[in-house]
Amino acid sequence: MMLWIAVLVAGAGCYGLKLAGLSAPRRLLDHPKVRAFAMTVPIALLSALVAIQAVTEDGVLAFDPARLGGLAAAAVALVFRAPFLVVLVVAAATAAGMRALGVS
Repeated sequence: MMLWIAVLVAGAGCYGLKLAGLSAPRRLLDHPKVRAFAMTVPIALLSALVAIQAVTEDGVLAFDPARLGGLAAAAVALVFRAPFLVVLVVAAATAAGMRALGVS
């Protein structure tokens, strides 16, 4: 029951946040600082998620060379401006290849 309450509260919160964003005045959204914030926050959040997934396991720091190799391969693919799907495939293939070679 507590899980359903948490899901409903989270859903209501997300709906309220979306509604607040749609109700914001246009001049506020056009402000350069707000635009810069909106452009950089998703990048920072995604980077944090990638970093956490790359260097932690079960809530503790873990050094996994195959995972870090996949991350490095993805970074190289991004430098060459590969499409997102290609970046994912390169990262997964690199990590899988490293694990197949016994690097873990």
